[in-house]
Amino acid sequence: MSGRHILAGFHSVTARLRHSPGSIESLYVDGSRRDGRMQQLLDRAEAAGVRVNLTDGERLQRLAAGSTHQGVVALCREVQQARSLDDVLAAVDARTLLLLLDGVTAPRNLGACMRTAEAAGAQAVIVPRDRSASLTPVGAAAAAGAAETLPLIAVTNLSRAMEELRQAGVWIVGAAGEAERTLYEIDLTGPLAWALGAEGQGLRRLTREKCDWLARIPLQGQTESLNVSVATGVCLFETLRQRQAKAASG
Repeated sequence: MSGRHILAGFHSVTARLRHSPGSIESLYVDGSRRDGRMQQLLDRAEAAGVRVNLTDGERLQRLAAGSTHQGVVALCREVQQARSLDDVLAAVDARTLLLLLDGVTAPRNLGACMRTAEAAGAQAVIVPRDRSASLTPVGAAAAAGAAETLPLIAVTNLSRAMEELRQAGVWIVGAAGEAERTLYEIDLTGPLAWALGAEGQGLRRLTREKCDWLARIPLQGQTESLNVSVATGVCLFETLRQRQAKAASG
């Protein structure tokens, strides 16, 4: 599989058919599946000129390399996101919303965070080149197609990247359970980046120091922390709520 990218499941494969069908080298589907969802995918593949190979579940499982395939696996060429940190810096405006992940090493968590970030309208997810998961087939499946449209930018030095974002006018809020203020007490309506760390470990010291504010999610039960993808959803959608409320009142 060298030089190929494996996509498994309806969300991921449909997103690739929609945005870059020419990158699909081989598309395999479960020949025994005849439901409406499969037919929609087959129709989309035919319209895009992508050849479909009928196969069985055993072969699909091998091709999917451990991911949940739902009867669909595509072998694709890598599609390089035409984005970099410089591109992000050049495009900063009042609507900028970014997600910084520090030390998130589980591919499934990375994918789930990307799915949430894309749904909230974020422009990019930024991770350190080291101490971070890569977008494996498992992560791509968890992203449910978001990896096809949302840039994942790996930087050599996350702390330096945060400083460049601040100089460009982006405020950075770090999620930290011990913070004095909750995210509901902070104005999230300007150009913003949320920084979140792995569950249990949180943000590293240098990452914390580069944040303009630290904020906590006010947990009411006995649970001490949230999975990073769940926390990402809470933080990003509170940001979206505040922005929509400001737009409605202004």
